[in-house]
Amino acid sequence: MVELSSLLDGVANGCIEGSDRGLHYGDGLFETLAVRAGRPRFWSQHLARLTAGCIRLAIPAPDPALLRAEADRLCATQTQAVLKIVVTRGSGGRGYRPPLEAVPRRLLSLSPWPDYPASWANSGVQLRYCRTPVATSPALAGLKHLGRLEQVLARAEWDDPAIPEGLMLDADGAVIEGTMSNLFAVQDGALWTPDLSRAGVAGLARQRVLALAQRQGIRVSEGRLTPADLTQADGLFLTNSLIGLWPVRQLEGRIYPIDPLIRQIAEALREEGDG
Repeated sequence: MVELSSLLDGVANGCIEGSDRGLHYGDGLFETLAVRAGRPRFWSQHLARLTAGCIRLAIPAPDPALLRAEADRLCATQTQAVLKIVVTRGSGGRGYRPPLEAVPRRLLSLSPWPDYPASWANSGVQLRYCRTPVATSPALAGLKHLGRLEQVLARAEWDDPAIPEGLMLDADGAVIEGTMSNLFAVQDGALWTPDLSRAGVAGLARQRVLALAQRQGIRVSEGRLTPADLTQADGLFLTNSLIGLWPVRQLEGRIYPIDPLIRQIAEALREEGDG
């Protein structure tokens, strides 16, 4: 029996057509979900972001009930895994102009859970700065679109297993995000995080931290952060849907303690459960 590892428009282990606009132009979106005990975590939040992204790109969003049924079919036997959902505009003729009546394509695929050391969540991680900049594009800012070449180039800049992540800046020198994560700084009991209105991906774990801070009365500022600002911070941490929260132990030559506020937020996120 062939293991079920993907569904393409509901077809097990199907192959995408060569005319797909996701392949040619990155014309689509994706979501990456943690799977535990056969369930994709924070499903409703991921679906809401995917739907909102489809609206912004004028791609017909997949039927929510159908998408969930396919996700459950893939994830049912998984103790812990990663589910990726890709939605493209579908096939189209040559040229950038999208078809007037798009027939979107959906691809759901499973991957093994990454073997991140537990110490990274407990004791923190070491970071570096990337040379590859993040492009500024208000039309695409916040979206988890398929155009990830900047992140590919940035992640290719180093091959040190002791450094799991790098920070990316825009052309003006503002820190935007990690190659796969969002960044928070702690200063005087408040949180600071880069403004993503012109570049970057608005991650769901980031949204959870912002909502948690509001509930707990923690001050949050979204704005311009530079490497000099990070040097002055009391602490730093990263978030995404798979890692949860990683404190930052070292960035370039600066050593950071794990601020008590970071421990507080990490514990509160764990207590939220599976979503």
